Amino acid sequence: MAATRDENVFMARMSEQAERFEDMVEAMKRVASVAGHLSPDERNLLSVAYKNCVGARRQAWRAVNTLEQREASKGPAILGLIRGYKTKVEEELQKRCNELLEILTLELIPHAPDPESKVYFLKMKGDYHRYLAEFATPENHSKCSSMAHDCYKQASELAISKLEPTHPTRLGLALNFSVFYYEVFSSPEKACLLAKAAFDDAMNVMDALEEDQYKDSAQIMQLLRDNLTLWTADMHPEAPAEEY
Repeated sequence: MAATRDENVFMARMSEQAERFEDMVEAMKRVASVAGHLSPDERNLLSVAYKNCVGARRQAWRAVNTLEQREASKGPAILGLIRGYKTKVEEELQKRCNELLEILTLELIPHAPDPESKVYFLKMKGDYHRYLAEFATPENHSKCSSMAHDCYKQASELAISKLEPTHPTRLGLALNFSVFYYEVFSSPEKACLLAKAAFDDAMNVMDALEEDQYKDSAQIMQLLRDNLTLWTADMHPEAPAEEY
């Protein structure tokens, strides 16, 4: 008998505690595919599941890609082994990213119950197109990056019109959209403009926030400021920027 929604959510929590994120993904896929819309708690579980599952593979791809460049002089046999393994990681990355993108496109974005939820899911869609762009072939890179940009742009327009400047979802979107401009579009000027505008808009009204709201917003604003410092100084262009 198929597990109920509550049982799948429980399995996802248990998988998270056990740090078995593949199992967590499977449980939350079942919830998202039958629920139509997710509660804030459920969407956080979905995000954590895929972030860990995909994040581990993004890190693995970077390590193998660096190894490929470092070992280029070792000859075709070694390079063949490295490239074969890199392809394996890329296939796993592509599978998981496309899987979530399908759920977002068919289920979660169309059934988002309010503007904040829609912004959240559009941001997530932009994130996972961005992850695909990171390792895409030259012919696919433009397509993936363009789709990421369109999702971020749509989310930003909705966030600016419907959410307060200090709202964590709006700030998190600005953070990741600016990272996209810096890392994928190689446009540090645009990245800095976007990050600074989000930071300044939030700073103007921070004093009016309650303590718990202040803490959530301040954490993301610190990441925005860290990235601004990094990008303007341009001391470590190879270091990955902070994202939310």
